Amino acid sequence: MFFDSWYDLIRILTIGILAYATIVVVLRLTGKRTLTQLNAFDFIITVALGSTMASIMLSTDVSYSEGLLAIALLAALQLIVAFLSSRIPSFRRFFTSAPALLVEDGRQLKGALDKHRLSESAVRQAIRMQGIGGLDKVGAVVL
Repeated sequence: MFFDSWYDLIRILTIGILAYATIVVVLRLTGKRTLTQLNAFDFIITVALGSTMASIMLSTDVSYSEGLLAIALLAALQLIVAFLSSRIPSFRRFFTSAPALLVEDGRQLKGALDKHRLSESAVRQAIRMQGIGGLDKVGAVVL
């Protein structure tokens, strides 16, 4: 349907502004790590925050207070995982993967590419996106 009611539109505007302000405050409180996507958990939290905000704004089944609680829970989990990861090496290894060398001195490392399911063309594309003309100008590419 193209249009249901003015109430629905006003609700989206009101809740959208509140949800946006809430996300900004939560991200400022939790620090830069939440948006840096250092590992899979950081990425999951970022996507979950966006999904939660969309649910708060568009679903009449989700109240603002429920959404606020969900956002607070995600932020708290992010802070707990970040805290534990920075202090306990085994916890950090569980949530983060070790860096992988993909290119060394202009030479693509086929074994590393295969292990991480990357094609040579994907790596060359990433290099070009950084403004580098060719592999011969690359010292290292680390995933």
